[in-house]
Amino acid sequence: MAADTSAPRALTSPFRSRPWILTYHSVSDPTDDPYGITVSADRLDEQLTWLRRRGLTGVGMAALLSARAAGKRGLVGLTFDDGYADFLDEALPVLLAHGCTATVFVLPGRPGGSNAWDPLGPRRPLLTEEGIRTVAAAGMEVGSHGMLHRDLTALSDDELRQETHGSREALHRIVQQTPSGFCYPYGTADRRVAESVREAGYAYGCALAPGSLSGPFALPRTHVSHADRGVRLRAKELRHRLRHRSAGTTATGDAG
Repeated sequence: MAADTSAPRALTSPFRSRPWILTYHSVSDPTDDPYGITVSADRLDEQLTWLRRRGLTGVGMAALLSARAAGKRGLVGLTFDDGYADFLDEALPVLLAHGCTATVFVLPGRPGGSNAWDPLGPRRPLLTEEGIRTVAAAGMEVGSHGMLHRDLTALSDDELRQETHGSREALHRIVQQTPSGFCYPYGTADRRVAESVREAGYAYGCALAPGSLSGPFALPRTHVSHADRGVRLRAKELRHRLRHRSAGTTATGDAG
């Protein structure tokens, strides 16, 4: 099914700028990493140090959007996709050491499973339900990445509803809190998918390349790799600002 990239009127609203949101995945040994989505704990520490030296603090998405609505600046969104189990032992201690929080987008349909959707591997374990609760108890925001990490644009309406509505209900059962955020698997969405996320009751949706979609259910993010250090991070920050300086969101101030 081809993606419908027309911007839904119900999902757009004027933003003066879009917040800078960084996208991480696994935090572990990046040696065997065919997709370039793994950073080591030491490199994460270096990247957060770079942010802090520039007067920026990494926070979860709900906190970031709330702060922007209040006109607060100096914040960057930190997101971790897929809910890898290594978040607890590798990423969490680094985040806490820097006084940062993050949003972890998890897959409640694969508790304790693995990233079976990646044909090239390597296989990495995902958070169990107990691990998801530990993430929440540590002060991190838990958001939905759908149930099973499927391309939502290719699903039937019933399958899509299970991935959006169903995953929200499943996470409420696991952490006893209703998630406010959704992250589109593979970073892509179309009008129908974004509308389903809105109808499910989420407050925002995170993408990577939202195309012509805009607004709180098509927030663009910046992928971070192990190769990203100060110069590359600065270049990515500048690229984000140039691309999205006149794009829309729903807040009133620029937090970055």
